[in-house]
Amino acid sequence: MSVKSRIDEKSVREAYARWAPVYDFSFGPIADAGRKHAVRAINRRSGSVLEVGVGTGLSLPRYGKHLKVTGIDLSTDMLKKARTRVKEKNLANVEAIVEMDASELAFADGQFDTVVAMYVMTVVPEPEKVMRELERVCAPGGQVFIVNHFAQDHGVRGRIERWMAPAARALGWHPDFKVETITGITKLDLQETQPLNPMGLFTMLRFQKPAGEEAADRQSEGKAPRSAPKISGEVEAGAPATF
Repeated sequence: MSVKSRIDEKSVREAYARWAPVYDFSFGPIADAGRKHAVRAINRRSGSVLEVGVGTGLSLPRYGKHLKVTGIDLSTDMLKKARTRVKEKNLANVEAIVEMDASELAFADGQFDTVVAMYVMTVVPEPEKVMRELERVCAPGGQVFIVNHFAQDHGVRGRIERWMAPAARALGWHPDFKVETITGITKLDLQETQPLNPMGLFTMLRFQKPAGEEAADRQSEGKAPRSAPKISGEVEAGAPATF
């Protein structure tokens, strides 16, 4: 990891340490409509779910009991609240809450049927790298959901974004983030683009991973699937891999 990446990561951790105590009551409600919309769509699916950037775990009680959910985040402070939420609500379908860098996921290729990242891409130092990791750990035939703010420089929404820019930057967001930053680098098929409340400020992107593409590519290249690293070595910074 470069010096710049380490500095950026430190800034992200510090920003969310400041916001963790009040996130659920400040930015949480603003982002709630998008969170509900994405989880409703995911609940129509089956199998395993990876939520990247699980934060304080606001979405966890909404996942269907038929899904096996793993959540990861870089913020120790946010994850403490997520673990408390899981225990208090007895969310037995949440299998693990892990402290992990979204740009270096400690999971095997194709490990999850569904991968979701909500309000993540504008806060990570390397969104292109994160997008490639989401694609990698998604199973062939699986889906990747992205909920995020994407910049618009005109109209009412453009004025709202400019008004919100100081608060966004305080949280660590990049208010000028373009959707092409991620859609332009992925091999996933974009299936749906859905503007979300409030006032289309956020957008849900739903991608499909072609069935069998990864296995066929690796076979033709003579490469074996990437195996999962040891998670325990990735989460020593104050957070157990599971509860």
